[in-house]
Amino acid sequence: MSIGEGRVAMVTGGGSGIGKEISLQFAKNKVKVVVSDINGENAEAVVQEIRALGGEAVSAVGDVGSQEDSQRMVQAALDNWNRLDILVNNAGIIRDAMILKMTEKKWDQVHAVIGKGAMFCMQAAVKPMLEQKYGRIINMSSGAHLGNMGQSNYSSAKAGLVAFTKVAALEFAADNITVNCLAPGLIRTPLTSGLPEDVWERLEMSIPVKYVGEPEDVAYMVLVLAAEEARYVTGQVIHIDGGATTGIRM
Repeated sequence: MSIGEGRVAMVTGGGSGIGKEISLQFAKNKVKVVVSDINGENAEAVVQEIRALGGEAVSAVGDVGSQEDSQRMVQAALDNWNRLDILVNNAGIIRDAMILKMTEKKWDQVHAVIGKGAMFCMQAAVKPMLEQKYGRIINMSSGAHLGNMGQSNYSSAKAGLVAFTKVAALEFAADNITVNCLAPGLIRTPLTSGLPEDVWERLEMSIPVKYVGEPEDVAYMVLVLAAEEARYVTGQVIHIDGGATTGIRM
């Protein structure tokens, strides 16, 4: 498995958690990285970490839910390296509430980042990919696309991302651009770090492999889908969840 020499990637939400690990793993595999994040300090910290490893990276600060910001962040790759080969639509937020308590603001905030963000970044990134006749796009859905209580906004946005992935895969297949989707289950990230230890123990016991995933587990599959050899894999949804969604277990 290899990623071609000189490849350039943009990772949205690259300043922390899974996005940070994806950015670092790209750099370790000699990929140049645009670390995109709404938090400039986090993005720049990851850039400095990459440079300390001997890699090349720049930060791009903005809101993926803004078409103007998304175009500007993609432009950072073109300005620095004159190409963009890999896009990872990883940015996401949660604003949980039961349906009867869901507000318009919470609904719109989540769908703006996950849905509109993926669309705006893809629209901007596909333009250089079409010129290159090469591209790898990986959208970050979630096991929540199957439905999670209290997450009607998040689950529906992640489910929409699955459908969006399949449509994009069809539209760009003839141009040597693959579009795939990852659906992580429970992963140890800053977002989940506040859970009490007894909750972690119960969650681990509910997962067939009996442990909670790490950001590295997701980053590995990103590298697989971004590899040159993954040219025949497109329109797919891959669950990274230790078997949690394989079906009913006795």
